[in-house]
Amino acid sequence: MRTLPALGAAGAAVLLTAAVGMTATAAPSPPPAPKPQITDAAVDKAVARLDRTVEDMMRRTGVPGVSVAVVHDDKVVHTKGYGLRRTGESAKVGPDTVFQIASLSKPVSSTVVAGTLTDPQEWDDRAVLPGFSLKDPWVTDHVTTADLFSHRSGLPDHAGDLLEDLGYDQAYILDHLRLEPLGPFRASYAYTNFGFTAAAEAVARAKGTSWQKLSADTLFKPAGMTRTSTEFSAFANSPDHAATHVKNADGTWSPRFVRDPDAQAPAGGVSSTATDMARWLRLQLAGGTLDGKRIIPADTLARTHLPEIVSQPTNAVGTTSFYGLGWNVGYDGAGRVRLSHSGAFELGANTNVTMLPLERLGIVVLTNGAPVGLPDAVALDFFDYAEHGKVSTDWLALAASAYATALAPPDGSTTDYAHPPAGAQPARDSAAYTGTYDNPYYGKATVTADDNGALTLDLGPEPLRFPLTHYDGDTFSFMTAGENAVGRTGVIFADGTLRVEYLDAGHLGTFTRR
Repeated sequence: MRTLPALGAAGAAVLLTAAVGMTATAAPSPPPAPKPQITDAAVDKAVARLDRTVEDMMRRTGVPGVSVAVVHDDKVVHTKGYGLRRTGESAKVGPDTVFQIASLSKPVSSTVVAGTLTDPQEWDDRAVLPGFSLKDPWVTDHVTTADLFSHRSGLPDHAGDLLEDLGYDQAYILDHLRLEPLGPFRASYAYTNFGFTAAAEAVARAKGTSWQKLSADTLFKPAGMTRTSTEFSAFANSPDHAATHVKNADGTWSPRFVRDPDAQAPAGGVSSTATDMARWLRLQLAGGTLDGKRIIPADTLARTHLPEIVSQPTNAVGTTSFYGLGWNVGYDGAGRVRLSHSGAFELGANTNVTMLPLERLGIVVLTNGAPVGLPDAVALDFFDYAEHGKVSTDWLALAASAYATALAPPDGSTTDYAHPPAGAQPARDSAAYTGTYDNPYYGKATVTADDNGALTLDLGPEPLRFPLTHYDGDTFSFMTAGENAVGRTGVIFADGTLRVEYLDAGHLGTFTRR
């Protein structure tokens, strides 16, 4: 699925105030430095209404379980769980319930990398992972950790995610990114889980360890994040974990899917609790210290909070959004930096973190439901009330609309494969289609027929099996599955090839018969 960095349409207003004009006589004076504006009393009032806000949004959306933490001035001023860990059971969510946090893993992982560096400029070192390359050799020789952590390497949007859906492991996926067409290097933003993962893995390899151990030794253990892990098994084996839920056609929610994100662990594989994430928020807002102890260098951590590339030239509120190193970076009307990140698994998780470092104020919202905007809306409502003493809009409606737009299937076929044309041509004999087909990116595809001539397409290493439905002539279709499912997609046979339509966005989806 299209794991989200954050929603510009659902984000609080971000405004870049920069002097862009200069005269020959004098440079403009810099604007005054912003000052804290949110009082302790305002935070207390915003916290006091959180229960009502969360419970109302759960009622409106049906999301089964939520856990929230708020940090202000290095104090945890709110941690609480709401609802159920799993529908149909009685176990309730608490502040120590473990959730999959999806792409909220990215700012956690950038904290880990910051903890391995001694100088902020080391972010600009080459990302060297043995065997890893991109399509352009020059880019391979120059791409840095910062390039990959800020999604400016030129890799296309969500490159590699479809390979993960098909069941390929991390090594296969990272190796095959070399076949992806590249956009302009350092001049184009495209959100890419596996580019991010490649850089994180390169850092771990350079340290002679695994990403899982590096994360634990650098951040989780020193920060006392005792229930946080980058491994799916730790989440699945926790006795107090929140099952992932999706919404059914009748409006109810059920835990129908399991999402194992180990292949993209640095980008989306972290699981944690509100209690642990509150400790991480305190560390972030205190510049890398926690309980008087230096855990992450201040300057290498501060680099993660700087804008590296424009992510949205004009967002839904008419301002500009940026991406830093694992963070969405914005500026509000007062000139304050606002940092945020959302996470979403369409198979059943949605999360958000939002911070105003100047105010030393942050909130994290974890949910066990597929993305409908609830965590973003809770965070936006909270900050709106803390800053202004009232809520200016229905943030849930705005966030839900933004998610619906962001998670809509990508532009592609306009063919309605569920309804063949009235004059559809018959298929040929099944032998015309059966056999093994090869593809340098997606690997092997096998088409088989049963005794009645019905065709099945096998894809991926397991493989995954997709019954084919005839549409017209040599065109068939099947129902896609996984995070990036797009409904029914076409399979077109022609001249010894088959093309899988939803795999072909980058012109990589054609398989050749052996």
